[in-house]
Amino acid sequence: MFSRIEGILREKTQSSALVEVGGLSYDIMLPRCVIDKLAKLGPGDPIKLEIFPYLQIDGNRGESMFVGFTNAIEREFFEALLTVASIGPKTAAKAFSLPMAQIARFIDAGDQASLRRLPGIGGQKAKDIIAKLQGKVARFGLIQGETDGKKSEPTPDFVAEAIEVLLQLQYRRAEADHMAREALAHNSGITTAEELLGEIYRRQQPATKKVARDNGSAQ
Repeated sequence: MFSRIEGILREKTQSSALVEVGGLSYDIMLPRCVIDKLAKLGPGDPIKLEIFPYLQIDGNRGESMFVGFTNAIEREFFEALLTVASIGPKTAAKAFSLPMAQIARFIDAGDQASLRRLPGIGGQKAKDIIAKLQGKVARFGLIQGETDGKKSEPTPDFVAEAIEVLLQLQYRRAEADHMAREALAHNSGITTAEELLGEIYRRQQPATKKVARDNGSAQ
């Protein structure tokens, strides 16, 4: 087994890379976030990856598998995910579809809803991840430059103002961020904190009215 590979990229798919080293070609599984970071690389370009090796057992047959990362910190975060009993290497690689810092913030905030949206992570696995790792991965959320490969747009002042109001109303930050993003996606014409909070309030009303109707019919 080895922990790093440096060679020439021969092929790249949506989930793997074929790397040639000294005449041998190695098939390396790549998480979605790593693929995004390597978007500009093509066949013939030099490539260097940190490797997590593991042995996959299928009946009486064993096969060496390799998962690649752009740096050792990503690999360390991946290894942290593997300490969750219900998460194996293939599930962790599939779930690693967003930047490491973003996933780490979901975990630290106990944001089950966002974790459930990761590929291969259902409700129970989201609960398992939070139970095992909450409070232990905050440092991964502080990594600078962990984006999806595109320059992120700055958060408008009115969005930050609205989120601060939600925080004062006892919402968690992850929940407040999510509510603000959904409201903006629904109504892109919002330009003030008051309008944003109004849209968030209106989006909460269907659920509130349903509860009221259910309570009324039960009486």
